[in-house]
Amino acid sequence: MNLEKVIFGFFVVLAATLNFGFFLGDIADPAVHNPIELFAAVVVNLIATVLKFGDRTQIGAVHLATSLVADLQLIAAATVWSYAAATTVGLPSAEATASVVSLSGGALLANLISVTLLLVETVSFHRR
Repeated sequence: MNLEKVIFGFFVVLAATLNFGFFLGDIADPAVHNPIELFAAVVVNLIATVLKFGDRTQIGAVHLATSLVADLQLIAAATVWSYAAATTVGLPSAEATASVVSLSGGALLANLISVTLLLVETVSFHRR
């Protein structure tokens, strides 16, 4: 078993599941979207991005691209959440929450593409 591949797969799948956990729920209800889970999704996505550097294959380039898209959208979501939390008393408004969750949904789509690529790569792997 290749430990590097295990760690890589772990972070790719963890990034997708954390993002899914944050995304799930009423789009406009800030009470069901935990900002700590959003922060965790950002951190794990950044770690997954770092792990994708160095792969010189075409599929590696697409892995990196999907990860960069997810990072960009999650950082934007965290920025919107932070701004909304700083400018309102209590929980962010329904409009701000909807924007954050929508950005998270885009990142989730990028993460699902990355997981699909990982599965395709794994299934097409031939032992030498």
